[in-house]
Amino acid sequence: MERYKELASLIARYAKEDGIHETSVPRLSIVRVSKPTDPVHGVHKAAICIIAQGRKQVMLGQEIFQYGPSQHLLVSVDLPVVGQVIDASETEPYLCVRLELDLDLCADMILKSPPPSAETGLGMAITDTSPELLDAAIRLLKLHETPEDAAELAPLIEREILYRLLKGDQAAFIRRMLEPQNRNRHVGRAINWIKENYAKPFSIEEVASLSGMSPSSLHQHFRDATAMSPLQYQKQLRLQEARRLILSKSFDAATAGHSVGYDSPSQFSREYKRLFGAPPQRDIDRLRTEPQRYADA
Repeated sequence: MERYKELASLIARYAKEDGIHETSVPRLSIVRVSKPTDPVHGVHKAAICIIAQGRKQVMLGQEIFQYGPSQHLLVSVDLPVVGQVIDASETEPYLCVRLELDLDLCADMILKSPPPSAETGLGMAITDTSPELLDAAIRLLKLHETPEDAAELAPLIEREILYRLLKGDQAAFIRRMLEPQNRNRHVGRAINWIKENYAKPFSIEEVASLSGMSPSSLHQHFRDATAMSPLQYQKQLRLQEARRLILSKSFDAATAGHSVGYDSPSQFSREYKRLFGAPPQRDIDRLRTEPQRYADA
């Protein structure tokens, strides 16, 4: 546990206040939360998250993932999730380091490992953190103190992190992430298209054609990876963006709903309440009383 204490000490040194803090290392951030949070909706990017202190719960569809020190969360595609810090206090805050993965940077590594499985699977997994993986994460975070070194050394350590994952229990999961011809890559193309066009109506046939899959294959493998259908994924993106517009841009509910693709204000209000547990204005009033909320770290 000494190495986890070292990681926690580094995070605490760099993050004096609660929140998500960017570092001088590209795509590396640290998180501090000093009390348990309510469940929070958000989109979790492809990343590895290692907790140094405290515990977190993440829900993807009906699947629930809990993890703490000695474990890490790996996400292979951008996923709408519900996150909740469940163990944190002023004296022992939740402390986490998150690296958003640049999969293209390390895709050639797959050529040096055994052939990947053709199967698809849920785009999120939790497993134990090996001492070697933890050591690499600590060295990567330490580059925050020497940003002049980060440009050269951070890509090397990120490659090491993926190498360690390929040597561990999540080897098949990592291979699915990196294999160019794997179905998860096709699903990733569909996800990226929906993210860029979430406010527009679309057909499964259209997205399937763009992703290089048949409609039935896309529907099945999209659900396998995200625990939801493409249309459910689009709906979550729409509602989360509408929530952001109301909270940060002071849009009224009808305008926010229209901006993300809803023609019916009543349908928008119903679906907003179904996802977030309260109508738009009541939900936003609650959010403003507790502005710091973290879903994806």
